Amino acid sequence: MSYKLIKNGTLLDGTGAEPIPDAVVLINGTKIEAVGSDIHLPEDIEVEVIDADQGYILPGLIDTHVHMVMELKDIGESLNEPFTLKFYQAIHYMKRTLDAGVTTIRDAGFTDVGVKTAVEQGLVAGPRMQVSINPLTITGGHGDSWRHSGIDATPKSYPGLPSGICDGPEQVRKKVREMLRAGADVIKVHATGGVMSPTDHPEFTQFSEEELAIIVQEATYRKGVKVMAHAQGAEGIKNAVKAGIHSIEHGIFLDDEAIELMLENGTYLVPTLLAPVSVLEASEQNDDMPDFAVQKAKEVIDIHKESIAKAYQAGVKIAMGTDAGVMAHGTNLRELGLMCDIGMTPMEAITASTKVAAECMGWDDKLGTIESGKLADLIITKHNPLEDIRSLEDPDAIVTVIKDGVIEKNLLSVGTESLTYSSL
Repeated sequence: MSYKLIKNGTLLDGTGAEPIPDAVVLINGTKIEAVGSDIHLPEDIEVEVIDADQGYILPGLIDTHVHMVMELKDIGESLNEPFTLKFYQAIHYMKRTLDAGVTTIRDAGFTDVGVKTAVEQGLVAGPRMQVSINPLTITGGHGDSWRHSGIDATPKSYPGLPSGICDGPEQVRKKVREMLRAGADVIKVHATGGVMSPTDHPEFTQFSEEELAIIVQEATYRKGVKVMAHAQGAEGIKNAVKAGIHSIEHGIFLDDEAIELMLENGTYLVPTLLAPVSVLEASEQNDDMPDFAVQKAKEVIDIHKESIAKAYQAGVKIAMGTDAGVMAHGTNLRELGLMCDIGMTPMEAITASTKVAAECMGWDDKLGTIESGKLADLIITKHNPLEDIRSLEDPDAIVTVIKDGVIEKNLLSVGTESLTYSSL
C-alpha cells in the first residue's frame, strides 16, 4: 500500500471536537490509518510527506444539494446549445467543485449515472456523488418549465434521464421506479413550487401527502433509498415530513408546526441560503435573469434566513447544501458564512458540512470525519476557519485536496521519506 503523511497542521476532525495542534494524519492507500499528535508508524515504510505549513486540516467537505450538469444561464443560450455540450461543461464544474474542497456531493437533479461512473472510473476528476437523476414534479409545477408563450424549456428526457413530470398516485409510483431503474441513489421530489419556476410560487403545494407517501414507500421498500424534497411553503414541508421524507431542501417558509414535525421525525434540513442570494446577484450583473425569479427571490430572501435561524435554534439537524448550478460551481463554501449569519458558530457550520452532511447521505460510516478506518478525504486550508469562516470561500486558500487517498490538488511541499518504526 502507498503511505502519505500530513504533518505540521492543526486538525479540525469534523466531529466538533476541539482543534488538535501539531497533528499528524497517516493515510494508507484509500483510508486513514492513524490520527493524532503522537502516532506510531509501521516499521521501515516509505512515506509521501505533505507539510501543512501551519495550515488547518479538515475532512473533505460535503455539499448535499447541487446540480452538477447545469449552471444558470440565459434561456436563449440554453435553447441554442448542442445537447451533449452540457456533459463537457460539467467536467469543468466538477473540477472547480473539487478544487474548492468539496469532495462529496448529493446531486439534486439532472445528472445521470454516466457522469457519476466517469468520476468513479477516473475518466474525469470530480467529487464522489449520489445522484437523483430527475426530480419528480407535477404538471405546471416547479420542474415544469413550460411558458405561457407555449415554449417548453424543460430539459429533455433521454434514456438515462427519464422525464420527472407525473400526476396522481399511479404515475408517481411508476416515475419512482423509472428513476431507480436509471440508477438513482436518492429520489428527489418537488413538494412545493419554487423561485426559478415560471408558473408557480414557493408557497404552492405540489403532490398530496398520499402521493408523497407512495414515493417514500416505493423508494424505501424497493431499494432502501431515501427521498429528498424541494419544499419551500409550510404546508408542502409538513406534507413531506408526515410522508416520511428524509430531508427538506430550502425550507423557506418554515412555521412552528413544521419545525416540531421535523424534530419528531429526525428530518434533515438543507438550507441552501446561497440560492436566492445568487439569483439576486446574477440579476444585478446581467439582464438575462427572468423577472419572475428576481421578484420571488427578493420576496423570500429575508423570510428564508428567519426560517433557517428558527429551525437551528430549535435543534433541527442541518446539513450543508448550496443549490450549486443556480450559482457558479466552485463557489459552494460561501454557504458556510451565510449559515453563521443566521446564528451557527463556525465549528457548527463546518460540522454541518462534514459529519452531519455524511449522516444525511447515509455515508457517515466512511466519510465526514478524520478518523482511523474512514476514507482518506481531507483538505488543508491556509487560514483558520474558526476565526474567519469566510476564508474558505477563496478556492486558492484551499491548498490541498485529497480524495480517496489521491492528491487531487496541492499547492504545498510534498516529499518522500523512508521512515523506520517510530512515533511522531
